[in-house]
Amino acid sequence: MAMEDSARTAKGSTEAVEAPRVLIVQPNRSYLSVLARRIAEGGYRVATAECTQSALAELHRVKVDLILSELRMPRSGGVELVRMVRHDPVHRETPIFLLTGKSDALGAVQAYRSGADTVIAKPFHFEVLIARIGREIERSRSLAKLLNDNAALDARVVGRAIELGEMRDRWLASEAELRRPKQIAGDAAA
Repeated sequence: MAMEDSARTAKGSTEAVEAPRVLIVQPNRSYLSVLARRIAEGGYRVATAECTQSALAELHRVKVDLILSELRMPRSGGVELVRMVRHDPVHRETPIFLLTGKSDALGAVQAYRSGADTVIAKPFHFEVLIARIGREIERSRSLAKLLNDNAALDARVVGRAIELGEMRDRWLASEAELRRPKQIAGDAAA
């Protein structure tokens, strides 16, 4: 298992924000090296793994913003990796791109059915791949922010509902206190 991790700042950013990390899963070491170099040149930090098991270990070791994996690998392939990630409550929302040969339509269908976000047929243009990675990470981060904002809003709604319930109980108690002297006076007159 090879591991590359370069701390860079996001392309075009003036802040010292760490660039997103892409986990590349590729059993062919020379192709893994090419992918890692080209994606790092695109402004991303890179983590690498040569098999599904190493990829899962790496996923739990470092924060990963996107997984780029080969579809067909020895033993456990990209479809199995997608299934495992989608069943992991911590990483299930991580975007996953699978690379495949252009004549592997059945593999692409299986990949999408298992939960892959994108299947990319080889050969491809690295510039297009880098753009797609950037767009998917941006979409994923927007979705995560939306989910967090919704959770915060839900918590505020629950808090307000509790406050309103408590205010209603106090109001009913004060109304009962106001009626009590009238009831006592009415009982005394009778």
